[in-house]
Amino acid sequence: MAEDVKPTRKNLMQIEDRIELSERGHDTLEQKRDGLIMEFMDILDQAQDVRSNLEADYDRAQAAIDKARAMEGDVAVRGAAAALKEHPEITTQSKNIMGVVVPQIESSRVKKTLDQRGYGVLGTSARIDEAADAYEELLESIILAAEVETAMRKLLEEIETTKRRVNALEFKLLPDLYENKEFIEQKLEEQEREEIFRMKKIKSKKQEEEESEAAEGDPGSEVTVHADDD
Repeated sequence: MAEDVKPTRKNLMQIEDRIELSERGHDTLEQKRDGLIMEFMDILDQAQDVRSNLEADYDRAQAAIDKARAMEGDVAVRGAAAALKEHPEITTQSKNIMGVVVPQIESSRVKKTLDQRGYGVLGTSARIDEAADAYEELLESIILAAEVETAMRKLLEEIETTKRRVNALEFKLLPDLYENKEFIEQKLEEQEREEIFRMKKIKSKKQEEEESEAAEGDPGSEVTVHADDD
């Protein structure tokens, strides 16, 4: 509340400094918010493509595995899957997007050659190879989708946090500071007017006293008494 602030010039200077700092912070946060939103929109476009590709890869992988099971049997498909010796490795790094740390997921050994899959080439058909290819592509799409979705979530959280800080400055802190500044300025102006009025009264009183003293000391105003002649 403005009434709780002492109307002194020192407090006025402090509030003016806080206003200047808060306005700069508000402008900086607005720029950050707008930049984050632009980055988010770019990633959102990418995410839509990734989701579309992921759905297509899933449908293709599902169709391939269904065909392999129909042609080779469920036992052969499970046996080929169990023969895999080297599993994909997932490593995560981080990158900075306007102060927001988002993960960068990298994978290795996802795509494999026929001899790296572990099952015998002679004991299986091309249907199993096609299913393996489809699921390797699906796994790569899942990894990319995980990276993009996580980046989107972190950016969205930072956007919301930045928006709350901007709103707190714009609708709470700065209005309170402006109100306090106006209150102090008004009080200081009132004090200044009162001081001017007091000084005028002192000056007027002093002039009256000087005029009174001057009138008392003026010889022309004295009554002359003449002595009678003998």
